[in-house]
Order: sequence, then C-alpha cells, then structure tokens
Amino acid sequence: MLAATLLLCSVALSGVRADADDQEITTTEPPPRPYAFSYTAGRYPGHTDRQHAEVSDGSGVVRGTFSYVDPAQRVRTVDYVADREGFHPVLSDPLPALPQDSEAVAAAKDRHLSLYARIAEDHATHPHPDESYVPRQSAAVVAAAARHASLFRVIAEQHARIAAERDALQQEEQLE
Repeated sequence: MLAATLLLCSVALSGVRADADDQEITTTEPPPRPYAFSYTAGRYPGHTDRQHAEVSDGSGVVRGTFSYVDPAQRVRTVDYVADREGFHPVLSDPLPALPQDSEAVAAAKDRHLSLYARIAEDHATHPHPDESYVPRQSAAVVAAAARHASLFRVIAEQHARIAAERDALQQEEQLE
C-alpha cells in the first residue's frame, strides 16, 4: 500500500515538473509609468505658503521643485533631482551667512573656554577623596533653605486646616 502511494506521488510530481519545464517563465519589468503632479497649499483659503511640483518620465529619474515660507517670512525654493545615485537638492536662495562675533563676544568666549579648561584640569588632577562628597552650602543657601522649610510647614498646616474644615462641612451636609 505504501509503495503504491509513493509511486502515485512520484508520478504526480513528475507530471507537475514536466508541465513546469514546458512553460517558459519570464519576468519582464512593467512598462515605464511616467507621472506628474503638483499642489499649492496654504493655511486658509486664498493664502499660499507652500507648493510642490514633480515630474518623472518613468525611467527612475524624478525632477521637482518645492517652496515654502520660512519662519523669517522668506520664500525658500528647492529644486531637486532624485535618481539611482540619490536625492540631489539645490537651494535656490541660500541662507545668509551667520553674523560674525564682535571683538567683545570673541574675547568673552576665549575667557570662558580658558576658565572651563582650567576647572576641568583642576578636577582631573585633584579628584574628590570619596564619591559621597557634597559641596558645602553657603550661609545664604542655608538661610534660604531654612526659610523655604518654614514656609512649607506653614502651607502644610493651612492645607490640613482647610481639609479638616471641608470634611466637617461634608459631614454636616450628609446629616441634613
């Protein structure tokens, strides 16, 4: 019985294989699908603050342009080509150069960097003796912390009083 089943399966499979060999399997690429689109949009009717247009001939090369209004209210336009090598944008109106530091700003930056380097070097050469080191608080910080704690206690007492009054009112309302 098993031999007959195996024989039938092998005959069936050989028939399928013969049919598959007879058929020519081809995978052709679909024809090119060129397209073109464009849109214009704005935040409310009659207002335009961005637009986009794009064209493809179907060969894998896409050309387009888009524009928008930047935060400084300038219209920025980007022309681009996208192909097998990547996306290649060209900004038609580059941003203006950033302002240069004045002599005073440059000097302040130099002083800051010098102080930063000196502090970093000091910390590298004089590490704190243990990891639990906490800097001492100045007298002003100690006084401010004490004042804060005092105010916190007053506020906590007021909240407790208000909560007790509210509970008493709710109990009275439930009795009525």
